[in-house]
Amino acid sequence: MTDPQPASVYDLAHDVAPESLATFAVMVDNEPGVLHRLVGLFAARGYNIESLTVAETDRNAHTSRVTIVTRGTPQVLGQIQAQLEKMVSTRHVQDVTRDPNGLERELALVKVRGSGPERVEALRVSDIFRAKVIDTTHESFVFELTGQPAKIDSFVDLMRPLGLVEVSRTGVLSIQRGVDVF
Repeated sequence: MTDPQPASVYDLAHDVAPESLATFAVMVDNEPGVLHRLVGLFAARGYNIESLTVAETDRNAHTSRVTIVTRGTPQVLGQIQAQLEKMVSTRHVQDVTRDPNGLERELALVKVRGSGPERVEALRVSDIFRAKVIDTTHESFVFELTGQPAKIDSFVDLMRPLGLVEVSRTGVLSIQRGVDVF
């Protein structure tokens, strides 16, 4: 007996490609409404922005650098990059994730409450991660930590049982190694 034909194309089996994180660095004109249009591009297509960092990088050229971390299949990430490149105010788009010269870093401020052994352990862990104590009281610390997002995630996970109170993160920043200009 043969397999019955599917009643609709929606019944066909689809290969689902695994999703991955991607970091895009986008150089845009620094003008009103650009960020709104960029975020609208993601919202209109149902894509999530996991991290967004924006700052003016050249006052004379009126340009800003936008670093966006998002998640998707390779096809979706390709569509995102193509759409970013089509925006009128976009000057350049770089997929930092695929660039062997790409560097990504994030800054976090982490507040930990503790006394006794937990306080000592929090300081020991912060030393291992090269976190800097930027504020201290008898009951708490505030640590400053920079590095890969995964490093910050690990630090936060270790601080949780030691009295983690609050975390503030900048979002991912990126730049290229070497002398080449973005």
